[in-house]
Amino acid sequence: MVGQVAYELELPKYLAVVHPVFHVSILRKFIGDPSLVVSADTIMVKDGFTYEKIPIAILDRQVCKLRTKEVASITVLWRSQKVEEATCEAEEDIKSRYPNLFEEQAD
Repeated sequence: MVGQVAYELELPKYLAVVHPVFHVSILRKFIGDPSLVVSADTIMVKDGFTYEKIPIAILDRQVCKLRTKEVASITVLWRSQKVEEATCEAEEDIKSRYPNLFEEQAD
């Protein structure tokens, strides 16, 4: 404990760039499942490696009415993710980046 509302955490060496002091409001109790832990050495990540999220389905569509306009949002299911991990995105943003996703929905 650094102060009344801050804790200094002991972080692994690969997180050396992260400041180790955190406010208590962002800390949560965590009970991990050791069977789900994968060693970073096992994965063999390459420098410069990037990951692109690819949408595979639109699960839901909603229109929020603001004072002067309506904004459409969609729930997107991404490749290699569970349905519970689907995210809410602005429809126009997804439509401009992934127009083929909407062509499939029209069928």
